Amino acid sequence: MITIQAHSKKSEHVPCNKPSCIGGSDATMFYASLCILAFGCSGVKGSVAALGADQFDRNETGGAKGVASFINYYQFSMTVGSLIGVTVVVWIVLNRGWHWAFFTGLVTAFVSFVVLALGKPFYLFQPLANSPIVRVSQVITTAVRNRNLKFPESSDELYEADDKEGDTSVEKLAHTNQFRFLDKAAIPGQPDGGCTVTQFEEVKILIRMLPIFASTIIMNTCLAQLQTFSVVQGYFMEPHLATLNIPSPWIPVIPLLFMAVLLPLYEFLFIPFARKITGHPNGITQLQRVGVGLVLSIISMGIAGLVEVKRRDQALKDPFKLISLFWLSFQYGVFGIADMFAMVWLMEFFYKEAPSGMRSLSTSFALLSLSFGYFLSTAFVNIVNAVTEKVSSDKQGWLQAPEMEPPLNHYKLDYFYWFLAILSTLNFGNYLYWASWYKYRSQVKEADEDATKPSEYYSPAT
Repeated sequence: MITIQAHSKKSEHVPCNKPSCIGGSDATMFYASLCILAFGCSGVKGSVAALGADQFDRNETGGAKGVASFINYYQFSMTVGSLIGVTVVVWIVLNRGWHWAFFTGLVTAFVSFVVLALGKPFYLFQPLANSPIVRVSQVITTAVRNRNLKFPESSDELYEADDKEGDTSVEKLAHTNQFRFLDKAAIPGQPDGGCTVTQFEEVKILIRMLPIFASTIIMNTCLAQLQTFSVVQGYFMEPHLATLNIPSPWIPVIPLLFMAVLLPLYEFLFIPFARKITGHPNGITQLQRVGVGLVLSIISMGIAGLVEVKRRDQALKDPFKLISLFWLSFQYGVFGIADMFAMVWLMEFFYKEAPSGMRSLSTSFALLSLSFGYFLSTAFVNIVNAVTEKVSSDKQGWLQAPEMEPPLNHYKLDYFYWFLAILSTLNFGNYLYWASWYKYRSQVKEADEDATKPSEYYSPAT
């Protein structure tokens, strides 16, 4: 639909001063195609990582390493695809037109579908389970309904389905002492049978992961700036490297190149080296890797502010002698490494920690964080402009400029970058708290086995 509309003569650019320059059936087709594209991408991106990781049995020796390696290769393939998108497809746009670029995407998507279908006989499929949303809702509503009931004397008395009546697609989870208010969902003797221990333990796992998920949203807000404001900066910088003219839309290739090189190095060099030192099968834990990514994102925003000061000062001093586009490579390069550490391993963290019936939902958290980060970016731009417009002496917001060309040279974009760096620093402190509070599934089980005896489970002392 997008290819057809881009090829249509009606969609050619014409001067327009209206808020919306498209209407009628054209608008319907345009927005419908975007919605279908978003719906399809969300299904693919939310499922393919879990499908690939499900090919490994994490209960077998080497299963955990296999999952970690797959996610590394998965991200590498995504990086290579993005590299093609910001180079080859951008070249097609600039030299052949939008309709040929969209047609390229159409062809590659169709080839991907065929390859996926051809592999179906070889895939290992997990048994279908009930909707995780339904299971979570049942636990919460039942716990609220049973809030006035007394706990049994022992956790062993809580309701759990036996092997015959239980859902064979869901692994049984041992009881833990955390978030005990949810335990009331499994108090026996209820007319409808109530929920099982496994059900409310699944919800406990999701609750433990939510603060980690929320702590990565600010990092994705920073990423949004590199894909918006930093690209705009590139239009007002010297684009030539010797005789080669680099289009500004090619700027995002820099972090992708870093990731394309570093992901294999991490897999084949860093992990074996770190494994010998730490004894951890993956070198360092997932939460430690996410923490490294958050620190690097802070550094990237600080560098971005410094580069913008240099760019703007030179542009105002001599508009005919701009600084090189490749000054942006510093902030992009650092953030590329940050993205590799944080977002790649965040997906692995969510997959490994999630209950068996909620792995697709959990791996989608990384993508959901990306979406929230972009929405928050828009909100920050509007809020910062509204606040700074009121307090500044010239009544001009940081990201506003008088009617002059180019307006970017009169923005205080460096202030906005440093604002994000400070905000990211505060967010990192928040992340450290939740990461130290978080206990991996194995840790929770071991701690609860050693902490109390069954008869002491509901005593005031515990």
